[in-house]
Amino acid sequence: MLFFRPTPDASDADRALRRELYFFTLYRVFEAVLLVFVLFGPLPDLAGDARHPVFARGLSLAYLVVSVVLFLVGGRGDVRIHTVVGVAVDLLLGTLAIHALPASGASIALMLAFNVGAGALLLRTRYGIAIAGLATTALIGEYTWSHLVEGGAGMTLGQVLLTSAAYLTLAGLTSTLGRQLREGYNLAEARGAEAAQLSEVNELIIRRMRTGVLLVDGQDNIRLANEAASLLMGEAGDADAQGIRHLGVALPELARRLQRWRAGETEASPMQISPDQPEVVPRFTRLLANSDQVLIFLDDTALAARRAESLTLATLGRFSASLAHEIRNPLAAINYAVQLLEESPDIPTADRRLLEIIRQQGTRMNGIVENVLGLARRDHAKPEHVDLGEQVRQFVDDYRQGHPLEDDTVQATTPKAPVPALVDPRQLHQVLTALVYNALTYGRMPGQPARVTVRVTADGSGQPMIEVLDRGPGIPERVQSQLFRPFFTTSSHGTGLGLYIARELCRANQASLDYVPVPGGGACFRLRLQGPTTARRT
Repeated sequence: MLFFRPTPDASDADRALRRELYFFTLYRVFEAVLLVFVLFGPLPDLAGDARHPVFARGLSLAYLVVSVVLFLVGGRGDVRIHTVVGVAVDLLLGTLAIHALPASGASIALMLAFNVGAGALLLRTRYGIAIAGLATTALIGEYTWSHLVEGGAGMTLGQVLLTSAAYLTLAGLTSTLGRQLREGYNLAEARGAEAAQLSEVNELIIRRMRTGVLLVDGQDNIRLANEAASLLMGEAGDADAQGIRHLGVALPELARRLQRWRAGETEASPMQISPDQPEVVPRFTRLLANSDQVLIFLDDTALAARRAESLTLATLGRFSASLAHEIRNPLAAINYAVQLLEESPDIPTADRRLLEIIRQQGTRMNGIVENVLGLARRDHAKPEHVDLGEQVRQFVDDYRQGHPLEDDTVQATTPKAPVPALVDPRQLHQVLTALVYNALTYGRMPGQPARVTVRVTADGSGQPMIEVLDRGPGIPERVQSQLFRPFFTTSSHGTGLGLYIARELCRANQASLDYVPVPGGGACFRLRLQGPTTARRT
């Protein structure tokens, strides 16, 4: 098999064909050796009377040399080319041997049947039938030449016809068998490639899972770990000489829980792998029914918390929509009562200002209810072309009138030139209300009044911006990443929904809301809006 070593990139079908070619060329060498033995052996009458003795001996030696050469080179190059060349040599030299040895012609023709069948097995059907036809033509030609020129010695017509029929039948059968063999190998190769791809996909999925996966044997050695589990373990526990880590060294608490699980005890409480890692809930399952290998799944509680948060938000959205509908009824009654009081001539002038404030705040509350309903339904905003400076000045005036500020101050800083923007004014009003309320509540130094500035500006590209600044202690860095998460609050009286709703309203207007630290103290919430020329379709 030294000369028939398959190439690394050869397919299974090619390797199978090359293996069959190896045995075919080996059989050809056997044929040549047998022919040489018959002609040069110790039994002179073994081959019968030779028509051309010298030619027959030279032909046998030539066939032996050619067969050895074909055997040596059969492991390289195209299998089909080797097959065609080899069968052509077999038919040529075999037909000449039949002519030179008429007494052994039938036996030689019988030996050639295997060569014809092997050629049809390794080649396509039409080529296999062509080989059988060529062999039949050679036999008939030799028979015709022998009877017309050489005096009729050799195979009979019946032997020629029967052998020819055997060639054609054998070629048809082996060709069909070869086709099925190649199709089977190609199908197996395709299925193997698909299985390998599926295995790679499964391995990729397991490796990239957010859930940590560990495979532990009966001695608590960690055999496999995906990326999430490796991150959880970190550098804890050195590997041994074989590169295997022990669970008891890497994760002692997890090893303890595994031992308790094996003893029949279960514990579903979360555990923390290390101080800087999130809590996980371990789950154990055997790899096989009677196996001592255990799969450990480490579920991140933060993912479960986010899923619960999503469900809570969905429930809150439905509840908010229902509550907003309920608020509308008494709010409509209040607004109607204020309208009736404003029409009364007995109301003093000073009290009419209070009625105007009630009516303005009732209108604003109705707008907030509409925004909550729109947020729950994910309605699109209704942007308008506005001047941000005018909008902010009006907002600050309304806020001062509707909220008792006492020693606190809220001021607007706007440029003299108009700053055009595209935004829903009602939703902008609600966003600014939430931001200013937060600034007044949390943006103050202890014992000092709050100083809040609502500033209108534009960046270098002309994009309009609104900044709400305070002079408080600022926001700690560890809290900044969670500011806009729903239900997150640092106050025992807050709901944690103000900034979340504000950002959602900004997104509905294709705007952005971000926290920007202020050097030297204080906080800044920056609202980037769409300008008239940069607005995108909602």
